[in-house]
Amino acid sequence: MTKEEFIKKINELNPQLNQELIERVFDYAQKIYKDKKRLSGQTLLEHCCEIAFALSEIKLGTVVVVAGLLHEALERVDVTRQELKKEFGEEILSLVEGVTNVGKVEHKGAQRNIENLRKLFLATAKDIRVVIIKLINRLIGLKTICVFDEEKQKRLARETLEIYAPIAYRLGMRKISGELEDLAFPVVYPKEYNWLISQVKEEYEEREKYLKKITAIVEKAMKKADIEPIEIHSRVKRYFSLYRKLQRYDMDLNKIYDLVALRIIVKNIDECYGAMGVIHKLWKPLPGRIKDYIALPKPNGYRSLHTTVFCPDGKITEFQIKTSEMHHEAEYGIAAHWYYSEQKGLKAYIKRLLTKPPEKELKWIQDLQKWQEEFPPGSEDFFQLLKIDFFKDRIFVLTPKGDVIDLPEEATPLDFAYHIHTSIGHRCLGAKVDGKMVSLDEQLLNGQLVEILTKKEEKPSQDWLRIVKTSLAKNKIREWFKQSKAERIKRATQQKQAQKEIKQKPIPLKALQAPIVEIKGETKILSFFAKCCNPQPGDQIQGYITLNRGVSVHKAECKNIKKIKNTERLISVSWKQ
Repeated sequence: MTKEEFIKKINELNPQLNQELIERVFDYAQKIYKDKKRLSGQTLLEHCCEIAFALSEIKLGTVVVVAGLLHEALERVDVTRQELKKEFGEEILSLVEGVTNVGKVEHKGAQRNIENLRKLFLATAKDIRVVIIKLINRLIGLKTICVFDEEKQKRLARETLEIYAPIAYRLGMRKISGELEDLAFPVVYPKEYNWLISQVKEEYEEREKYLKKITAIVEKAMKKADIEPIEIHSRVKRYFSLYRKLQRYDMDLNKIYDLVALRIIVKNIDECYGAMGVIHKLWKPLPGRIKDYIALPKPNGYRSLHTTVFCPDGKITEFQIKTSEMHHEAEYGIAAHWYYSEQKGLKAYIKRLLTKPPEKELKWIQDLQKWQEEFPPGSEDFFQLLKIDFFKDRIFVLTPKGDVIDLPEEATPLDFAYHIHTSIGHRCLGAKVDGKMVSLDEQLLNGQLVEILTKKEEKPSQDWLRIVKTSLAKNKIREWFKQSKAERIKRATQQKQAQKEIKQKPIPLKALQAPIVEIKGETKILSFFAKCCNPQPGDQIQGYITLNRGVSVHKAECKNIKKIKNTERLISVSWKQ
C-alpha cells in the first residue's frame, strides 16, 4: 500500500484526524516494518494499516489510530521504548506498550476463572483505548485464522468467545462483539454452526423479502405523520446470538421474533416516540414486548425503543427505533463517546456519561461525578480521565496451569499459596515468580506467573503472620498454631492420666501371670504378655504403658514395639528372679 492510498482512505473514514502526524507515522512504520510478513502472507504494514482504518472508522482520534499503526513495533521489530518515546511521545508509547502487554495474557485457565481472566485482561491494559485497539486487532486477526493449526485455531476462537467478545459487549461495542462471535462460532462449534446455517438460510431470505413490503407501508405512514426517517433498514440477527437464543427456546425457530427486525433511524428522541405511535396505529403490539431503553438504558449504555407487533399475514415483527447518535453508540459503544466529546465539548460529554454510563462497573465512570467540576471545558488531557481504576486495589496472577487467582494489592507469594490450598500454604518452602526465585514477602504484580515450592511436613512459622496480607492466610496460620498447641496439651494430659490410673489400680491375683515380670521398681502395676510376640523367660523384653490395661510386655525385637514413635510410653521391664 502506498502512502497516498493510505492517507486517502484515512481521510475518507475520518477527515478530522491530524494528517501531518498520520503521514509522519506512516513513513516511520514503512521504515521499521520493511517487507516483514505475517503467517497469512500479508505484510506487517498492510495488517497495521487495516487496524488503523478500523480505528479511524469508529472515530477514536489521531493518537489511537497512530498507536494502531505502530502496535507491532515493540514486539515484532527491533524498536526500543526509548526510540518510540523520542519519536512520538509518552502517550503513544504507553498505548503501544499496553497492546503488547495485553497480548501476553493467554487463555489457559479453567472455566471457573473466565471472569477473572477478563479482569486480568482489563487490569493489564490499564487504559480503555488499549482494550479497543486489542479488540480490533483480534477481529482482523480472526479473518486469517485458517493459517494456524486446528488446536491453535480453537484456542484463539474460544478465547474470543469467552474473553474478547464479552468485554466488547460490556463496553457497548455491539457491532464488534457480534463480529467477533460470528467469526469464532464456526471454529469452536462447527457442527452447531452448520446446522444453524442450514435451518435459517431460507428463513432469512423470506423475512428480508417480507420486510421490504413492510418498509414501504411504514414510510408512507411516517410521511403522513410528518416524520422523516433518516434511514429504515432491516437488521439480521447474528448467528451466534441466534444460536444462544435458540438454546433458551428448545431450538425452535418459530419462537424467535427478532430473526430479522426493522430498524428506524430518526432525528431526535421526540421522533422516536412519535414513530412508535405510528407503528402501533398500523399494527397491534404484542403484550409485554414494548421496551423503552431510552428512558431506562441497558447497563452498557444501549438506548433504543423496541416493539414487537402483528404485521400483515399475522407475521410477528420487531421494530427498533433510535436516533443516529444512539445507533452509533449501539454499534461502537464507548468508542463513540470520544467522537461525541470532540463534537460537543468535554463538559457536555461528562454530563451525558453521568446520566447513562456505558459500563457501570468501571470505577472511572463513577469518578466522573467527582471530577465534573474539577476539569474546565477544553482541559489539557481529557484522556487522563479514561484510565481503568476499578482494579487498582486488586491484582490477578496466574498459576503454572494458567488459572487466574484474584488477590488484593500488595499480596505476597505466601498469600497466593494459602489461596490455592491450606496445605500448600502450611507446607510452603519458597516461591518462583515468572521463573525466578523470590522471597516470600515479595509483592506480587498483575499478570505474573507464580509457582509454590513445598516440603513434606506442615510447619508454618509465626513470622509468616507479618508477611501475609490476606485475612484468609492469617486465619489459617493462627488456626494451625492453635490446633497444634491443643493437640500437644491433649497428648500430655492423656499420658499423665494413664500413668495415674496404672499406679492407683491394685493387681488382681487372677490377672498375674507366671513367670512374673518386674516393672522398673514398681510392684503393684498390672501387666500382661502381648499376644503378638508371646515373650518367654530368658527373652529380652520391653514394656508399653497402655491407656486402660496396664503394661503390655513384648519381646524387645517385636515389630509392634519398634513401630512406636511415642517413646514416652515405653517402660523398662525384666524377669523377676
